[in-house]
Amino acid sequence: MGHYEAPIREAIITGDKSYHDITVDVAAPIEGKANKSWWIVFSIAIVAMLWGFGSIAYTIGTGIGVWGLNNRINWAWDITNFVWWVGIGHAGTLISAVLLLFRQKWRMGINRSAEAMTIFAVVQAGMFPLIHMGRIWDGFYTLPIPNQYGNLWVNFNSPLLWDVFAISTYLSVSLVFWWTGLLPDFAMIRDRATKPFQKKIYSLVSFGWSGRAKDWQRFEEVSLVLAGLATPLVLSVHTIVSFDFATSVIPGWHSTVYPPYFVAGAVFSGFAMVQSLLLIMRKVSNLEDYITRVHIENMNKVILVTGGIVTVAYLSEFFVGWYTGSSYEDFVYLSVGAATGPYWWAFWSLIICNSIIPQLFWFKKIRRNYIWTFIISIFINIGMWFERFDIIVINLSRGHLPSSWTQFSPTFVDIGIFVGTIGFFFVLFLLYARTFPVIAQAEVKTILKSSGNNYKAARDLNQPNPTPKVADASSKTSIADDKSEKTNTLLDRLGKFDPNTEKPDDLKKISGVGPVLEKTLNKIGLYTFKQVSKMTKIEYDLLDSITESFPGRAERDDWAGQAKKMIS
Repeated sequence: MGHYEAPIREAIITGDKSYHDITVDVAAPIEGKANKSWWIVFSIAIVAMLWGFGSIAYTIGTGIGVWGLNNRINWAWDITNFVWWVGIGHAGTLISAVLLLFRQKWRMGINRSAEAMTIFAVVQAGMFPLIHMGRIWDGFYTLPIPNQYGNLWVNFNSPLLWDVFAISTYLSVSLVFWWTGLLPDFAMIRDRATKPFQKKIYSLVSFGWSGRAKDWQRFEEVSLVLAGLATPLVLSVHTIVSFDFATSVIPGWHSTVYPPYFVAGAVFSGFAMVQSLLLIMRKVSNLEDYITRVHIENMNKVILVTGGIVTVAYLSEFFVGWYTGSSYEDFVYLSVGAATGPYWWAFWSLIICNSIIPQLFWFKKIRRNYIWTFIISIFINIGMWFERFDIIVINLSRGHLPSSWTQFSPTFVDIGIFVGTIGFFFVLFLLYARTFPVIAQAEVKTILKSSGNNYKAARDLNQPNPTPKVADASSKTSIADDKSEKTNTLLDRLGKFDPNTEKPDDLKKISGVGPVLEKTLNKIGLYTFKQVSKMTKIEYDLLDSITESFPGRAERDDWAGQAKKMIS
């Protein structure tokens, strides 16, 4: 045992897993057929996506007058949804990058899905500015490119243009970071592929990954560099998004609290969405042993902290509005958005969902409960949407001239586009789960011996003076019984050694078997070349799951073939 591990630390990987089991489990959603849960969620997502695409087509064909916008409120659900999706996209790369820099082991089970969430969320966000233009085919005019009318230079003083540069940079770095982490897993699927077309596709996307030491060295170096780049980008992108509002002169918007307030809110909503996705993913992809209560609880702790920051930001905003003595600020906060105003329902939805409901995570039973976590994460996402709605619609609905005051009412097209983006997001995510490895299997294997349930239990059983146990007696007994059953199955297939009538062979003559491995094989009951010569793929896998000390070596070195030559 290389180091002492506190007995109160739970296993990150549950179940009696071996290295081979991890490979099989991660590859199963790609190599096998989708289960019933996947088809149910996918069908719902497809219906929502088609509704959204129909609403977008209707908008383009008719004009944005089909939305609920008016002369006073020229931003509403479109920009609300844009900022909401950008915020959700923040936490994915942040989780992966920051936890990688801090070497947190529990990152391994969730980083891949979190990074994919970033890509798909930013795709949804990017749709709204284009749709809001009305004539999306003129979108290229927003770029500083030469054209037939002379050089077209956009307004670099506009924070809306800063959004374009910030979000495109963030998307590029996130995409490279995500794809780099996928390379070893693409190579794993490539090596396991039986269909020529599938093998060719995964060979192409794995960029020639061979698993050499040089490949791993470059992989780790690039991952650290990209993590170092992505972390400040997370802070900068939503800070720049906040400038869309903070640099204006509209009451309630021109506030210096907006940049940190937007960043904290983005991380808060992003972590909540990751929770929602992980809890769905562990069911539809059968990954319950890799996305465990440890992951869920740690994520909930982060949500609790960021939720506290957001609540402090709310209080600061109200306090500053009151302390400055500005009648315009008081009017916006107290007469329009609070309990007495026309948007009281949106204001209190924000406060309840973002500041009150997350406090339930102070209770450990709720913080570790899958169902409660899913419900609370949904409420947080609803609350963060209302936060963006309140910022945009409430502040725009009341200007300096009472004659311009108006209300906003969404149309079925507004609602349809928003629901459609949620459906499109889940369609992309579910298709990704069927074609991409959703767990970083190579990274999970690196923490198996320190974080796997069976290793921790076996370690404690072998200690001469055991420390307080991580697993209880029943779990240890079940692990021992399972290994005993596998050993009996292996010996039934290969034949049992009879010391009264047989002599043990020198198994060290087999290439790849040394003195230590020979002792391990003898403990299992393997003593002769005759037994080893009968091994096939089934027996190799059984041996790997029993020993867990030399995964794949027996099959790779063809022990059975070597043993047959020894016999002859």
